[in-house]
Amino acid sequence: MTGAAGAVLLSSCGPGGSSDAAPPRRGGTLRAVFPGAGAKETLDPHAQRQFVDIARHKAVFDKLVDLDATLRPVPRLARSWQPNADGTVWRFTLRAATFHDGHPLDPDDVLFSLSRILDPGAADHLAKGSLSVIDLKRSRAVGKRTVEITLKRPNAELPSLLAMTGTAVVRNGYRDPSRPVGTGPFRFGSFTAGRSFTARRFDDHWAGAPYIDELHILSAATEARANAVQAGEVEYAHEMTPTFARLIRGNARVRIVSAPRSGAVGFALKTDRPPFGDPDAAMALKLVADRKRLVDVVLGGQGDIGNDMYGKGYEYYPAGVPQRERDVAEARRLLRRSGALNKRVTLYTSTAADGFVDAAHLLAGQAADAGLRIEVTTGPPESYFTDLLGTGMVGSHRCGAMPIPTYISERLLDGSPQNATAWHHKDFDQDFAQAQATTDEKKRTARYGVALRTVRDKGGLLLWGHSDWLNAVANRLHGVKGMPPNTVDWARFDRVWLA
Repeated sequence: MTGAAGAVLLSSCGPGGSSDAAPPRRGGTLRAVFPGAGAKETLDPHAQRQFVDIARHKAVFDKLVDLDATLRPVPRLARSWQPNADGTVWRFTLRAATFHDGHPLDPDDVLFSLSRILDPGAADHLAKGSLSVIDLKRSRAVGKRTVEITLKRPNAELPSLLAMTGTAVVRNGYRDPSRPVGTGPFRFGSFTAGRSFTARRFDDHWAGAPYIDELHILSAATEARANAVQAGEVEYAHEMTPTFARLIRGNARVRIVSAPRSGAVGFALKTDRPPFGDPDAAMALKLVADRKRLVDVVLGGQGDIGNDMYGKGYEYYPAGVPQRERDVAEARRLLRRSGALNKRVTLYTSTAADGFVDAAHLLAGQAADAGLRIEVTTGPPESYFTDLLGTGMVGSHRCGAMPIPTYISERLLDGSPQNATAWHHKDFDQDFAQAQATTDEKKRTARYGVALRTVRDKGGLLLWGHSDWLNAVANRLHGVKGMPPNTVDWARFDRVWLA
């Protein structure tokens, strides 16, 4: 197979549902295909950014903590955890687990993993900013099964931070990402960036051996994924378009497993440069966007309208915030006041995600109604999400499921690694830190709500939709759950089987 494939459709058994009747059986090779990132793909579990990378790492490694479907932390390598009264010291009790080379998991592996994530010289370690609250020098092993993590300041969200992408536990002394050894359900076999990855079942996995013998994870563009899943060349195809979902309705060999409202899609407005350094200009673009039209056209109606706040339906999302409606006249007034009326703005996009280019051109047409001239430029998909950080005035933006505090940590703080809106406000960072330190849940929720509303009204996020996540699954593949990306049961290839 030269490309790989995937397709999506509405599940006949409803969102997240499963009509599996075949009992689990062992054996066989599962072939799964994801959108690729070419040479940018990596085996380093602390540098992951693409879903194809995350799926590979999930096969080989485990985290201390993961997230359930509601984005709340659940145990993985850590059986349990307990903070002290003010949330400055956390003790995690480890389960009995074994690395693929026979080494038993111990607290030193966890401490080494944290030190590797926080390595000052590793700019590409995604979780480094969020976990910088950890005081490594004061963290320690307590016996053979407990690790004590001390923080520089109180933080009630540490378990959720340890569940974010880029937080896998590696073996003490791990140096060579090209030869990964983890505690995950599959042993590493081979890897070629932009093409393929293979792994075999690890019979001694702490949660039980996988059903399948071998796992192949492939990289391919949308059309290739679609062709491969229809031709029976793969059994699982990740992230397909609503258009393709409609086209294969009634296909006897492929079904869709969907996870409603599992992603946020929109645009990142650069707030460190004209014109969107002026909040009036940023608000004008938010007001000119026809959100319903974007959802209907780009998402095929498979999603909810967004309100410029991440995390609709998740814990901490503020209730009662009026939906932002289209107001072309007010947008024009704000553009004139900010000096941006009839000015040219570059919008940087890519085929890195389905719908990006279509949404960009649709927004450009809508913005013209208010007198804003948007020129759409496209960049290479392999490096788009990195290039976006410094390119253009506006860029296409999306995010999978993660807790709201994690989203803020990764994208909206001064040192966030994916701060595509260039939102740099020390007072905002301080308010967010106070929210994280608040142990009273009601008060913490209120503080996070203030942060989201601040970004909504003053920041550079135009989040026009919350998309359903659509994956194509061959009818011979069973056990696949419709779960949001970045959660514990997403891409759980150790729990699926072939009939």
